[in-house]
Amino acid sequence: MIMKKILMVLATALALNTTWAFTGEEVLSKQALNAFKTEFVGATDATWSVSTDCYKVTFTLNGQKLFAFYDTDGQFIAVTRNISSIQLPLNLQGSLKKFSSSYWISDLFELSNSSGTGYYVTFENADTKIMLRSVNGSDWYVYEKSKKS
Repeated sequence: MIMKKILMVLATALALNTTWAFTGEEVLSKQALNAFKTEFVGATDATWSVSTDCYKVTFTLNGQKLFAFYDTDGQFIAVTRNISSIQLPLNLQGSLKKFSSSYWISDLFELSNSSGTGYYVTFENADTKIMLRSVNGSDWYVYEKSKKS
């Protein structure tokens, strides 16, 4: 239940481009820093930021820009990466076509954690924003829908 709530917060934050404060001189959890160094050996260009309930580290690993999230106790929550539609599983690529005539893709990312891998895609048109989610490569479902002002 708690993990589901955390994932919802993460997905919404990423999709809505929520701003994160640069940690600068703020205290960074040693546990989060140590967990990151252990989990992502060889990571470069790490930049940490903090929100009210988690740490976010943006970094490069094997030529990819990734985003890892840790709770305030330093426990790993998830890692995400932006992807293109051709990097989706084939079944998910095909099912996106029904939206392509009326909407454009404004955000697409993969989220991996201990529960598996999920995909989030945000479609927009002049009036509406729709976020779809797929868990472990299953079909898409509407995760969030809003009208633009």
